[in-house]
Amino acid sequence: MAPHLLLLLRILFFLTGVSYTQSVSTVSHVSVKQGGSITIPCLYNQRYRNNVKYWCRGYYWLGCSSVVRTDHPKTSGKTSVSDDINQRVFTVTMTSLSPSDSDYYWCIVDRNSKADDGARLQISVTPGTPEIYVDQQELTGVVGGSVTVLCYYSSQGSTGGWCRMGGSCVAVGLSGALNGTCVKLVQEQRETTNGYVLMVTMRGLMMENTGWYWCEKGDLQMPVHITVNQPTTTQSTTASEYIKPNQNNEGTDEMQQEKDQRLERTFFYLLKAGSALLFLLCTIIAVVKFRENRHQDDTKDALTPESCFWRNLPTVCTKYFSPERKNNTLSVQNITKESLQ
Repeated sequence: MAPHLLLLLRILFFLTGVSYTQSVSTVSHVSVKQGGSITIPCLYNQRYRNNVKYWCRGYYWLGCSSVVRTDHPKTSGKTSVSDDINQRVFTVTMTSLSPSDSDYYWCIVDRNSKADDGARLQISVTPGTPEIYVDQQELTGVVGGSVTVLCYYSSQGSTGGWCRMGGSCVAVGLSGALNGTCVKLVQEQRETTNGYVLMVTMRGLMMENTGWYWCEKGDLQMPVHITVNQPTTTQSTTASEYIKPNQNNEGTDEMQQEKDQRLERTFFYLLKAGSALLFLLCTIIAVVKFRENRHQDDTKDALTPESCFWRNLPTVCTKYFSPERKNNTLSVQNITKESLQ
């Protein structure tokens, strides 16, 4: 393509800050605290795997100042760049940020003889608390396990969300799935931070969940990278507590229902067994008490030398409690029987 036509294309499609191919994407606006650092992911199309990528500063693509490149220089001052061709993402890290670093920047792919392709974003450096931030941009999980991201922001304002870079989003207060993984968002007010926190929980992690995500609040985003590894022996026990969901999340609901039914059946059988044991115990106690009462009745009916005259049986007492008799205790029934003989 002739040089003047390339220049014309650049003027038409990039002077406004809009990429006409939309083959490169990134966040649109991040807020960073003074003295802190930020890593910006730039996702590109598969066909750009072997192209040079660079980070450029300026509101307009045409005339922006190149800062770092994936060929040279990869590091310049407090800015560095790296390229992961497998994930199709090149990342730019800026450290020790100051208010003077607040500006518009570009993620750009050098397409050699063709017009370069890129996407623009804004970085705002503030001396106070950023409008949206996270504790750390890098998190790690294991297959089958879970990971929780806390996104802090200063005001409730518009509805927040959690998005997969180059994919779909899940809104606050809803549960959904991203790449087959269950995602739940809960928004709370935190007095300690004098603001709000968006708690993002991803359960049933899979290897394909490795990648870049972001919390969003209005026009602001905060990128977060999640790495999913194979579990070790110790981690496998923890990871097995979670159910791996399928693509539409129906499998998780069915397995949960089956688990609840098993628990209900187990409780029912335990209740029946407990009732049977209680009945058996009550029966044993009743039999023992009955035998004790019968023994007490026999004891009350026995005659002794002391009770013989109390019952007004002088003849019987003389006969049956003589010194010659070895047995000085007889029941009334036995004495009556002997008297009749």
